[in-house]
Amino acid sequence: MRGGRYRVHTFRGPHWCEYCANFMWGLIAQGVKCADCGLNVHKQCSKMVPNDCKPDLKHVKKVYSCDLTTLVKARTTKRPMVVDMCIREIEARGLNSEGLYRVSGFSDLIEDVKMAFDRDGEKADISVNMYEDINIITGALKLYFRDLPIPLITYDAYPKFIESAKIMDPDEQLETLHEALKLLPPAHCETLRYLMAHLKRVTLHEKENLMNAENLGIVFGPTLMRSPELDAMAALNDIRYQRLVVELLIKNEDILF
Repeated sequence: MRGGRYRVHTFRGPHWCEYCANFMWGLIAQGVKCADCGLNVHKQCSKMVPNDCKPDLKHVKKVYSCDLTTLVKARTTKRPMVVDMCIREIEARGLNSEGLYRVSGFSDLIEDVKMAFDRDGEKADISVNMYEDINIITGALKLYFRDLPIPLITYDAYPKFIESAKIMDPDEQLETLHEALKLLPPAHCETLRYLMAHLKRVTLHEKENLMNAENLGIVFGPTLMRSPELDAMAALNDIRYQRLVVELLIKNEDILF
């Protein structure tokens, strides 16, 4: 273990290595965590991560299904470029589109967009010339979040977010949400902030697109949050709280971030 920066760590809930994107097995001490940057990796993988904590782009083969922190560090960006590029495209030509994010695009074409990002990175062409239907771009963005090995709202932070949704007092609720946001890794928090600011702008066009914060919460709740509980019943019970969390994040985006 180089430099002693990595410490053996026990992860709650299912966890993936942020270097090789494979599952970490076992119930305790499944992997190691870097004391400097918080990178969570298999013990073996920790030997391959460079000293400056920046994963080598050679090993980051994909954009989709790649750990968010790893992708951001490897490409030296604040957020995954998929998120930036899709949101730019949607805001340029889709804000008035009826049922934005609720209407599904053609799945083969969404798969095409995914392959373009995996192959070409920020050079991927997602313009109107390539994909006229904006629902293909919204579908590709939702798929990116669904494919993350660790959800945007991480397993570690999940219980705190769900707890906030169950609180009745509005001030206390926001306070708890604020605490929950502090549990997210920096790249996750920044991506969530950017996405919520975008979804807030989507709601400003509600008259045309018919998508308010509640509707967007229904779409994005299960996309951004996955229960660390393997118990299907518990996970099912959480769905309404997941929706509410996203709805609250959109409505209070200006105060929370």
